Amino acid sequence: MKYRKMEKLGISASAFGLGCMRFNGAASGDSIIDEQKAISLIRQAIDGGVNYLDTAYVYLDKTSETVVGKALKDGYREKVTVATKMPLGYVKDRASMEALLDEELRKLQTDHIDFYLMHGLNKKEWESFKAIGAPEFFDDMKREGKIRFKCFSFHGSYEDFEYILNDFDWDMVQIQYNFMDIENQAGKKGLELAGKKGIPVVIMEGLLGGRLSKAPQNVQALYDAFPVKRSAVEWAFRWICNHPEVSVVLSGCNEAEQIEENLRIFDTAEAGVMDADELQLMENVRRAYLDRTKIGCTGCKYCMPCPNEVNIAGIFSAWNNISLYDLNPADDWGLKRIKGNGNGADKCISCGACEAKCPQNLPIIEKLQCAWSELG
Repeated sequence: MKYRKMEKLGISASAFGLGCMRFNGAASGDSIIDEQKAISLIRQAIDGGVNYLDTAYVYLDKTSETVVGKALKDGYREKVTVATKMPLGYVKDRASMEALLDEELRKLQTDHIDFYLMHGLNKKEWESFKAIGAPEFFDDMKREGKIRFKCFSFHGSYEDFEYILNDFDWDMVQIQYNFMDIENQAGKKGLELAGKKGIPVVIMEGLLGGRLSKAPQNVQALYDAFPVKRSAVEWAFRWICNHPEVSVVLSGCNEAEQIEENLRIFDTAEAGVMDADELQLMENVRRAYLDRTKIGCTGCKYCMPCPNEVNIAGIFSAWNNISLYDLNPADDWGLKRIKGNGNGADKCISCGACEAKCPQNLPIIEKLQCAWSELG
């Protein structure tokens, strides 16, 4: 296992961090998680050299922390650093923050949390955390030894990321990053900004929730034609590890074979590991994915709100994602939400209000009907 120095914190972290959000349910179907299997997977990863575990209060219907705590008995706690998170929706003041942290400590069966993250920030969420005194609380808990490092995970624009990163003395940040997200959310600019400030970066969604683990035909053809043969998973992880600003790459595993594969991949994936030809391959792969784009919608939402409550931007986003990553429409959570909320294109009456406001001059009405037909 390769380890990367978090210079600011004076510790070394395994390049492969085990994400504890995606464990399978029990075989009987009566539990969201198979505890014994999850414990076995966690310990297998630690025995293989993983020393960074990532969980959160809300993961797996609030059961993830409990299972991690059980897995870290019998001396395993001393071998790892643990990251967990405070969700804004469960706290409203100092007392509720203290109560939640104490509950997490009990579930994890530990007296301290190494990396404590404000969960899923954008600028609005950060301002809400500030309003209830979360920054001061994190400072106090660090002084008391209940947490070691003050951190946040992020889902927002680059502008939000820059603002938050410069607004508090952070010890670590967790961002979504992969070869398809170089201009999305914090993106490459955010990664490099954190690196310049000396703030360690942990990467989530390196495989985009598994979307990059199985390449569509035009992408697989590029991988197959390259002289060096690697799986889509290995190419994606090596691309991330190539960045010197990255400290840890999170990966959720459901099977022992996945743990073994990741241990092998991250044993050779170092900063600067990719040569010019390999980097060009990944750029060609990215373009091949983008060639599958159905519509050039930028998601600006100038077309909304629709007078008939059609989620125009959401439908186009789902249409593009399903095409890009060769997904089954029935499995796309964004499309499920649109249908469940009754915001589908079947409500469109072709009034044209959206097309009059679209800065891309897209034929929205025509494309909405085409998208809705393809998406079922």
